[in-house]
Amino acid sequence: MHKIMVVTFGLMFAFKGAAIADEAQDSFFQNLQATCGHSYVGSVVEGNESDTAWRQARIVIHVPSCDQALGDEIRIPLHVGDDTSRTWIISRTKNGLQLKHDHRHEDGTADAVSMYGGHTTDSGSSTQQTFPVDAFSKALFTENGLDVSVHNTWTLTVTPRDQLSYQLSRPGRLFKVAFNLRQPLH
Repeated sequence: MHKIMVVTFGLMFAFKGAAIADEAQDSFFQNLQATCGHSYVGSVVEGNESDTAWRQARIVIHVPSCDQALGDEIRIPLHVGDDTSRTWIISRTKNGLQLKHDHRHEDGTADAVSMYGGHTTDSGSSTQQTFPVDAFSKALFTENGLDVSVHNTWTLTVTPRDQLSYQLSRPGRLFKVAFNLRQPLH
């Protein structure tokens, strides 16, 4: 009888932990959905000399209206000057949230390094989620000579009606772009 109670309490605790994770990730996803239908200007707030082109370009994200049919996915096209090749894809999965980077050529074909990203490994919070690099991305980076990227971690932070930020970190590298949600372009 004692073992049954221990197992029951253990399962209840596990389910409660999953519910808390789901609540934080659901709240984060809802906060991200609140940006839908607008475009926002951003700027590099952390970086190094390799980010000069980004610092000099106009950086804009376009968050199209979030189609209810795609209720578990938000696509955010990113424009850096005239370069419109990037889209962030944030998806709900059965195990949390996933971030992918879709890179395209001008003709619409996928870049050799595309659909890389990561998956949450903890509940995060309603305003911040972290995506450590996944196995697919590590293999893709290695195959394309980008071994330094196998330690990437991406962090998205959404402070409702204030700021959305995207951060890439790895040993020896920190890059962060912040977007002003207080002044949508449209």
